[in-house]
Amino acid sequence: MTPPSPLESYREALLFLATAGVVVPLFHRLRLSPVLGFLAAGVALGPFGLGRFGDHVEFLNYLSISNVERVASVAEFGLVFLLFMIGLELSWERLERMRRLIFGLGLAQMLVSTGALAAIGYFWFALDPAPSLVMGGALAMSSTGLVMGVLAETRRLNKPAGRAAFAVLLTQDLAVAPALLFISLMQRAHEHPLTPFELFATFAPACVALGGLILAGRLFLRPLFHLVASAQSTELFVAACLLIVVGAGVVSASAGFSMELGAFVAGLLLAETEYRREIEVTMEPFKGLLLGLFFVSIGAELNLDLLLGDPLLFVGYASGLIGLKAALTSLLALALKFPASVAAETGLLLAPGGEFAFALLTFASVAGVLPGQHGAEAMVAVTLSMFAAPLLARLGARFPSGKSAEALRAEFAHLMPEGDVAAGKVLIVGFGRVGALLGEMLSRHEIPFVAIDDAVSVVAERRNEGVDIYWGSAEKRELLAKCGLEQARALAVTVTKVEAAVEIVRVAHEMRGDMTIVARARDADHATRLYEAGATDAIPETIEASLQLAETVLVDIGVPMGHVIASIHGKRDEYREILKPKAEEARERQFKRLALRSRLLARRRVQNQAEDETG
Repeated sequence: MTPPSPLESYREALLFLATAGVVVPLFHRLRLSPVLGFLAAGVALGPFGLGRFGDHVEFLNYLSISNVERVASVAEFGLVFLLFMIGLELSWERLERMRRLIFGLGLAQMLVSTGALAAIGYFWFALDPAPSLVMGGALAMSSTGLVMGVLAETRRLNKPAGRAAFAVLLTQDLAVAPALLFISLMQRAHEHPLTPFELFATFAPACVALGGLILAGRLFLRPLFHLVASAQSTELFVAACLLIVVGAGVVSASAGFSMELGAFVAGLLLAETEYRREIEVTMEPFKGLLLGLFFVSIGAELNLDLLLGDPLLFVGYASGLIGLKAALTSLLALALKFPASVAAETGLLLAPGGEFAFALLTFASVAGVLPGQHGAEAMVAVTLSMFAAPLLARLGARFPSGKSAEALRAEFAHLMPEGDVAAGKVLIVGFGRVGALLGEMLSRHEIPFVAIDDAVSVVAERRNEGVDIYWGSAEKRELLAKCGLEQARALAVTVTKVEAAVEIVRVAHEMRGDMTIVARARDADHATRLYEAGATDAIPETIEASLQLAETVLVDIGVPMGHVIASIHGKRDEYREILKPKAEEARERQFKRLALRSRLLARRRVQNQAEDETG
């Protein structure tokens, strides 16, 4: 048997990477959501797009996705990673505070929307009660990946409507497992009536497995990451993160729940640890790429044959689905005393169908619970509605609010995640002997602070003392952003490594040029480099120790304290005036070198052009 060629084996992967390389920059330039680009690319590259012409033009087989199932199985991990990252933003405490939204708006939206859509299926499409209920539940679902992706792009994830939409989406995700079990029970009920014991035997193992996952996570996750972080290996840390995400998803799926629910629980458990910020930075690229692949797979599954057979009918189905769900969700939010603008925006965000509709409808069709034709038509309508999600999100954001942004933020403050970790606080990088003393002095003056350190033992010890500290490498721009540098009051860098301190100051200054940055320096030369990198003040240890020694000697031999303090401050200012101009001179020399290099390159280009014309 001839093995498949490398091009055949990796065609889908190459197509997706090429699509990502084209779609994201192009749609950013057009100021459109890349989600639309991925969906459109999926339609174009799918079996109903270019793939349908592969039999006539063989070359097109290499530019199309022929095996959507193989892509979809990998693309599902986009949702798994998304739910894991959402879990990292939350905690059990914040989830408990969201119970009004989850068991109020979320549960009401599921029940009312399912009931209304099931009634339409029963009376309008003449389906039996059981298939109508399955159809209603599937269409009531919204797209977690799509809604959260669009909200993240427009920076509205932490707005009131974003929090409300997330709570409803979380409720829907939790409802997927019972819905799948319900379909299985209906399939078995065709064979013989189920006894109460059989019902209990169906649900009990799944609940026990989920409880075991939570218990195991609480007992073993922190020790595992403590061990991994102690190894100081980036590759090992990435591998551990992937193991937890995929492993928790597989355990949850084996128990009868969705992989997404298992990953979400794992994220919740890790949100309470000191490793959450570094984990967020590590997993973000995986989430972005896999979510893009997920949207491509959704677009590839759009059955253009059905759509083109009666386009107005399916556009009408999709519009009706959007209109009904938006109206019901908005009315329910108003009934729960949400502001009108928040209720309307939440309704529009949740109006399109979702990815779990495909899973439920496919499972119901295979199980014989739902007629296949109705399932296929419903999936076309759901896919069309998902194309409208970015437009609906943009429309919802324009609804005028009767309350100020500050009033809305205060009203929903208990639901907001810790997005701005260091807002109004001092960010301390390096929490050893010097950093801990600085933190103690800030606390005495009632100034809050957040700390970062890359020593596992230091972080574990200080966190047990109640210090708000995270483990990770602060040389990464992404980690500083996750820890709230953009909103911090000031930055203090106390790390002992010379190059690391310079790099942290440089990155922080690039991110916030107006920020007060105070750094610990080993000596005068190190202080000069820190000033060059953008430090507001650099404190050389050798000079400072000498000044403190001089102060002690002068006081001990009887010089008045006031004169000593004044002279020490004066000498410290002299050193600062010496070191800062050196840094300015170095920056100016560097600028001149770059300008000279630019002029030489420009002159060389002109000479090359002249030689080409002469030739």
